[in-house]
Amino acid sequence: MNIMTTSREGIKQALNHQSSDRIPVDFGSTAVTGIHCRLVEALREYYGLSYKPVTIVDTFQMLGEVDSELADAMGVDCIGIGGSRDIFDHDTMCMHEQTTPWGQKVLVPVQLDLTPDKQGDVYVYAGGDRNYRPSAVMPDGCYFINAIERQLPIEEDKLNPQDNLEEFKAITDEELQLYKKKVDAASATGRAVVASFGGTALGDVAFVPGMGLKEPKGIRSVIEWYMSTAMRQGYLHEIFRKETDIAIANYEKLWKTLGDKVDVVLTCGTDFGSQESQFCSIDTFRELWLPHYKRLNDWIHEHTTWKIFKHSCGAIIPILPGLVEAGFDIINPVQINAKGMDSKVLKKEFGNYLTFWGGGIDTQKILPFGTKEEISRHIHEQCEVLGKDGGFVFNTVHNIQANVPVENVITMLETLKTI
Repeated sequence: MNIMTTSREGIKQALNHQSSDRIPVDFGSTAVTGIHCRLVEALREYYGLSYKPVTIVDTFQMLGEVDSELADAMGVDCIGIGGSRDIFDHDTMCMHEQTTPWGQKVLVPVQLDLTPDKQGDVYVYAGGDRNYRPSAVMPDGCYFINAIERQLPIEEDKLNPQDNLEEFKAITDEELQLYKKKVDAASATGRAVVASFGGTALGDVAFVPGMGLKEPKGIRSVIEWYMSTAMRQGYLHEIFRKETDIAIANYEKLWKTLGDKVDVVLTCGTDFGSQESQFCSIDTFRELWLPHYKRLNDWIHEHTTWKIFKHSCGAIIPILPGLVEAGFDIINPVQINAKGMDSKVLKKEFGNYLTFWGGGIDTQKILPFGTKEEISRHIHEQCEVLGKDGGFVFNTVHNIQANVPVENVITMLETLKTI
């Protein structure tokens, strides 16, 4: 067994499928391993940290920043870095204080106004420009933001793949320098650096509606997009091919600028599973996604030291062999409550090929509604299975949501200290 001398070393041991003296932990390094801002504030209060408005690091999901002092208190081994624009094309480098509809003070981009209308809804505008239709809404009583689809009538003979590529661009020198500054600071913490550079959605339906575009064109309806995986494969192939071209060109510049100070890159969050099944057939996955994933991942493995993080919710066991073939190193969120996603099966069949980044505790029933004993027992069981011989980074099954009792989160964190 290896001794984890630093957080970064512990993550590297997990990624290399080496056992360690403890299981490494991630909360907050990505938009799929985060904590809702309500819980971040509650955790800061529990640990006796000084009050400050929580910085929102993902406005779409209203995830709060797990800063260094909170990460220390929680025992977090990772730190995330992202770009200067959010999914709404708001400037995340220029923040102001706002009060959420539930009464919490937070820091959000200046283009975002959280004041509800007369119906209690909060509307969000691409780039903050109210001269155009809103691109998203936080409905009354909701704790996160939902996309508003603005699909124009589709004329098949006029569809142009470039319309679905408007938001994917070459990285600028200014952006490179910003990433360098962020990565240098993150690396100095001793935690593993997890980067979300963006630009490689490859069908992630969160990006399909184009919430950062004032007048999105192309296929912008999620239903139409899923239909296109069967009806317009040539159109999607062209989009994926050009996205991959842009991503490789950007990654080449990023590697030259950042090097091995980055440990992990989250390249894609396309979901392939629901609670019960898959969103597409295995044949469709292999035809439409596999070639583009493999080309991107092969380039990363050949030219960098980065490990590649893939997010996909749902019952994806039939898809996992294809994700391994595509060259992904990490799978998240490991939705153990979906059909067939048994931890023992996952570890036995894929544990030599994939690091499980998540799956530490069920977030549909156990974390929000379980007793202390149920939470503790469940975590011990999951860690015993998934953590054997490395290849496991503890995280919940996706983000911790707004209404989870903070006491249950504390029970989870205290249990981890005993493993």
